[in-house]
Amino acid sequence: MTTELKSPARIEQISFELQHATTTLTTHEQIGFELGWDYAHHAVTPPAPYAQEPSALRNGWLAGQATFGRRTLEPTRHVRKWLQLRLNAWLRGRSVELVQVTPHYLQQIDVTHCPITRVALSSATLEGSDASIDRVRSDAGYAAGNLAVISTKANHAKAAHGFRDAQRFARLIEEGQLGGIGGLNAAQWSRVATLCSFVEPLPHAEACALPLLVLPPNRLRLFNPAQALQAFISQQLLVPGWSHRIARIEDLLPGKAVRRAFQTFFHALLPRVLEARGAEGVSARWAIEDAWRNPLALQRWTAFASLLSPEQCENVVARASARKLGTTHVQQVADEAATEGWNLDSRGYVPHAVLRQRSAQPARQLSLLH
Repeated sequence: MTTELKSPARIEQISFELQHATTTLTTHEQIGFELGWDYAHHAVTPPAPYAQEPSALRNGWLAGQATFGRRTLEPTRHVRKWLQLRLNAWLRGRSVELVQVTPHYLQQIDVTHCPITRVALSSATLEGSDASIDRVRSDAGYAAGNLAVISTKANHAKAAHGFRDAQRFARLIEEGQLGGIGGLNAAQWSRVATLCSFVEPLPHAEACALPLLVLPPNRLRLFNPAQALQAFISQQLLVPGWSHRIARIEDLLPGKAVRRAFQTFFHALLPRVLEARGAEGVSARWAIEDAWRNPLALQRWTAFASLLSPEQCENVVARASARKLGTTHVQQVADEAATEGWNLDSRGYVPHAVLRQRSAQPARQLSLLH
């Protein structure tokens, strides 16, 4: 506890003044006050200069210290990440959905390697390999289903670029017009494009024609049913017993022609995965992702997936999940709740009138929960 809070009378005075002041705060100030309060609740000192200079955040921190004293919660690594994420968002006016985006949620989406550059992630080294939390869809806020952990280098390069931009960058580099963009090569920009495509509603025919160059990060929401089915099938290969599960998934497909097309596709993908015998962990994920670079595998996937409607893709995944056939549980969320808390109407910034509001742009959504 700071020196100025040692006097009980001073503690009572500050607590009264700051709690009374919260009734007249703007939305931005209210968010800052609540953030400072949570810094105090977890016994974490806000970084300089926010612990010294007057602000709503400092007021909340002082009020929290006066309230909690030594009755604080453990400041785990993911608690610190959560506070840092909220601080960065507050300084930039970005919205953070706090019902689901919690320290536990950040722990669930944590990874050891960047899915874009594939480097091992570091922490607090001030290098490009440091882990960072990216808003996959840049016109949305920090909300559940829109977050992925990637390297700082990849995050800075991706910036506000989306699926179309990343596709174009990869193509320009492959054609030799550019040696690289933002420090990323063509393969890495292709992975950015795949990552962004998951949270951007696409025409079904286009979604069926995309290679799965990145397996969806945990808890990312998938807006395109064809990609949800694509990921669900691919992730079978990460766990022993996949042959039996694939056969049962095949039984769920509607009609002999569709099942025959599925067999043709899977027999084209499988040999490319099996080439990486003995691969485990992230290496196994990379082997599956790289197998999707094979033109024949992608061609046969497109032919198969195009025989299904979006509703049929969704139905196969739901039925397979109900039979516990997947290594990943796929949760369907009602259309009207697909982007709740994303603040798409304010492009991810904090709305002036309210802290949280339902998006006016509903979309189909699937969520992969590992």
